[in-house]
This record gives sequence, structure tokens and C-alpha cells, in this order.
Amino acid sequence: MADAGTRRRRGGGRAGAVTRRGHAVIEQMPWSIPINNDRPTEPLTEDGVQAIHEGAMRILEEIGIAIYNDEARAIFKEAGCIVDGDNVRMGREFIMEMVALSPSEWTITPRNPDRKVTIGGKNMLFTNVSSPPNYWDLELGRKIPGRREHCQNLLKLSQYFNCIHVIGGYPVEPVDLHPSIRHLDVIFDKLTLTDKAIHGYSLGKERIEDIMEMVRIAGGLTQEEFEETPRMFTNINSTSPLKHDIPMLDGWMRCARRNQGLIVTPFTLAGAMAPVTMAGAVAQSLAEGLCAVALAQYIRPGAACMIGTFTSNVDMKSGAPAFGTPEYMRATQMTGQLARFYGLPMRASGVCAANVPDAQATWETSNSLWSAVNSGTNFVYHAAGWLEGGLIASPEKFVMDCEILQHIQKYFDPAITATGPDEIALDAIRDGDAEGNFFGIAHTQERYSTAFYQPFLSDWRNFEGWELDGAVWTHERAHRIFKEIIENFEAPALDIAIHEELSDFVARRKAEGGVPTDY
Repeated sequence: MADAGTRRRRGGGRAGAVTRRGHAVIEQMPWSIPINNDRPTEPLTEDGVQAIHEGAMRILEEIGIAIYNDEARAIFKEAGCIVDGDNVRMGREFIMEMVALSPSEWTITPRNPDRKVTIGGKNMLFTNVSSPPNYWDLELGRKIPGRREHCQNLLKLSQYFNCIHVIGGYPVEPVDLHPSIRHLDVIFDKLTLTDKAIHGYSLGKERIEDIMEMVRIAGGLTQEEFEETPRMFTNINSTSPLKHDIPMLDGWMRCARRNQGLIVTPFTLAGAMAPVTMAGAVAQSLAEGLCAVALAQYIRPGAACMIGTFTSNVDMKSGAPAFGTPEYMRATQMTGQLARFYGLPMRASGVCAANVPDAQATWETSNSLWSAVNSGTNFVYHAAGWLEGGLIASPEKFVMDCEILQHIQKYFDPAITATGPDEIALDAIRDGDAEGNFFGIAHTQERYSTAFYQPFLSDWRNFEGWELDGAVWTHERAHRIFKEIIENFEAPALDIAIHEELSDFVARRKAEGGVPTDY
């Protein structure tokens, strides 16, 4: 293997490429980053923001967070925090000083620089479903444990759809791959089947180090180039209530030291792992997230951090998680206000509790996605393909969700709200009045093909036309699109030498036994 510090940058032209770009199965919107210029919905008054902030600070000062990672606990002690066994209490001055070091905007540059994304500001990015252990599609008609083939197919959808900007975690957990080497195969698939920025799981030092090395290889980068700017990102979850575990903090600290993207997302279900009141749940979530941001900033001032929200409620009759609920939507909006208060980019999710891609799945997912829009969210995890509260990944649901994502993308199109003379269209109004309709006038004909959003999945025909064409329901149309995308998929170009180096790295690490599985 070439020396990491002196590796030359290889060309990626057709002659040196393993594969080429894919076939257009549907007419979809072009790749672009949605810009949310709407004013965010802010349900909290200024006093309400201060009350939740005060709650979060008092949790950190008076109750503390259980930090099970010895190295992290030692760093907090060095920083002047009060350490009592595993419990760490930290003052608000320390927290706020550290949080102030975190940038409000940062970028991730993947192996294809055309897929570079900026996180923060008014940007809104969407990722694929991540981490369900099970898979469902219409052809199977049942839930089964995820396999590598399912994971690969969902990665292909993630690459194909332009409204998916970043590749999240495993789109389904491939349980047919042994946990000691699973990350090697899936990251290889991510880096060869897609050219977008990727997530790496912080599950112990070996996994995250392997992932960072593979991302570096895929980009044809030296170690110094890899660390100049984030090339990938990780997301960690606290173990609510008020705990951070060993492997996630290990990966968090390693990514911080190497200048990679960092997202901390507490999973606070009101009534189960957090207070039943949404204000209490949000305050607890912020405390769990802000201490991780402070840790990253102490290690590397200016580390690229984002705070996530996964605050929802449970079904008080069964204890099952509920998503896309009114409480979930308000918690997302409330967290958005606090994220702006702290000057941090925010992550939310596109989630539902439905078991199949039906009407419930659609309205709950739509609720969660639109709450991300009106909260000012910058980064939406699980935006396509999530079912059963995160226990199932579905390609039909993925395709259906991408229609919603395109709706959101079109909703942000400034042309819709333009108010120039051509848009006020007085001459067109005169012509339309004279003709008795606007269909045939020049103003309409000039804009005929671009005036309105054109769906790839919705069927706008009347009932008779839909019935004559086979009466195909939405999830059935989504299944057909999924199958055609997979059948026609061609992976993005990757230099042959880089492909071989990635393959050699995976083979070597497998021969070494992969990673311990005792976490």
C-alpha cells in the first residue's frame, strides 16, 4: 500500500473508472441543497427558551451525566468538572464557553466534490433510513432480518435519488455479516455504490479507525488532506436518561481529534426515558447533547458539531414509541429554538410508527418531515425508508418518502413566490379574460413544462383512467420503481487503483480478525 503521507491524487476519468453513472428510471428533480428561507415556527416565548436552558444547565450542574468512558471522564476532570465515580457534573460557564467554540456552519466533502454539503445556516439536507435490523418489501410480504443484498439495494436507492444528500448509517443492518467484519463490507459498499458523504458508526476504536481510513483511501487523500476538513461524520446517541456509553464516546473523541463531523442525538422518549412533559424531555435531551459538544470542543476547539433531537412520546397504553405525533412535532420545534439559542446546527428525523407503507406511514412521516422544515432543521436523518419505529427498512417506503422530499424541495423554490411583472402577469390576465381560460395563452405555453411540480409516483388521473390502467395502488407503483432502479443501477465512477486499494484494506482487516465484539 502506498505511503499514507505521500499518496498521489489519482485521476478519475472514464479510462480509470470501474463504473459509470446510472440510467434515469424516473424524471426526478436535479441535485440541489434546499434552502429554507421561511421563518421557523417558534412555540416558545423568550421566557420559555430561558426556562428550558435553565433546566438543561441545572441538570448538568446538580444531577450530572454518567460518563462510562474512562478517557472522557478524565478529560472532563482535567477541564475542572466534578467527577464522582462515573457521574460528571459540569458548570454552565464551562458548557457555554465550549459550545461557543462550535461552528454554526461546516461542510463535508466526500470523494465526489460535486456532492459537497454545507451543514448549518438555512441549508436542509436529507439522509436515508439508518440502522433497522429488519427488512420488508412488497414482494416478500413479510418482515425478515436484513441481509447485505437488502442493504446494497437501499444504498443504490440512496445514490439514485437526488433528494438524498448524505448517506446515513446502514440502511438496514445486514445480520448475515458477522459483527466483527460487518462495518468493512458495508463501508466498502457505501464507498463504491455511492459518492455522497457517509456516516460511520462510533462503536469502538477499531471500527471508527477502519472507517476513517477507508474514507481517506476512497478520496485518494493523504492523512493531512483527510484532516483538513470533514470528509465523513458520525452520530452518537446518549443512553437516556443521562448516560453516555464507552464505545460511542470513544468514536466521538477520535472523530473530533481528526476533524470529522460530529452529531449527538439523545433518544428521549417522554414518559419512558425522559419526563412525560415535553419541556422536561427537551431539557434533558439538551443536557445529554451539550455535554458531548463540550467534550469535543475541549479536545479540538472548533470541532464540527451538530445537536440532534429524537424527542417523542410513548403510547401510554403499551409503552411503544410513537412518532410523527403532535408532541413529536412540538418537541422538534422547541429544540430548533434552543439550537439557534446555542448557535448549533440541528438534526431531526423523518419517522413513523407504522408497520407497512400505508396511510399511517405517510401522515406520520409527513408530520415529522414538515416539523423539521418549520423548526429550521439542517439535517434530517431517516428521511426515506423508515417503518415500525425504526425496526424495519422498506424500499417501497423509501420511494414514497422521496416523493415527499421532492415536495419539500419544490416548496422552497423561490420561483413559486416571485413577484416580478412576469409573475403578477397582468397581460396574461387580460389575455385569459378574453379567451375565457388560460390554457392556450402565450404566458401559459411558455411555462407549460416547468410551471408546477411534476410527481414521479403520485397518480393524478381520474378514477376511470387509474382503473383502466390496472388500479395500481401507491405502494405497488413504488415497488415497480424500486425494482427498475435496481435493475438499471450503475455505480458512480471510482478509480480502479482506489477500488483495489479499498478491496485490499478490507481483505487485510478481515484476515486480522476484524474487531472485538464485546461492546
